[in-house]
Amino acid sequence: MDYDCGGIVDGRLSIAQAGEALFQLMLAAASGTRTKSELNGLGDNEFVPWQLGAVM
Repeated sequence: MDYDCGGIVDGRLSIAQAGEALFQLMLAAASGTRTKSELNGLGDNEFVPWQLGAVM
């Protein structure tokens, strides 16, 4: 995961601050900024809710 919201638990962040930071990260990713998994070559097949190819 690209975002650590543990700061809420240890008091470094409020829920609103963590939510804003997460929103900005999502906005950046939606705008084309590559995620950490994509930078490491793992961004193509992370989430596949269906079977690819022939299924019997």
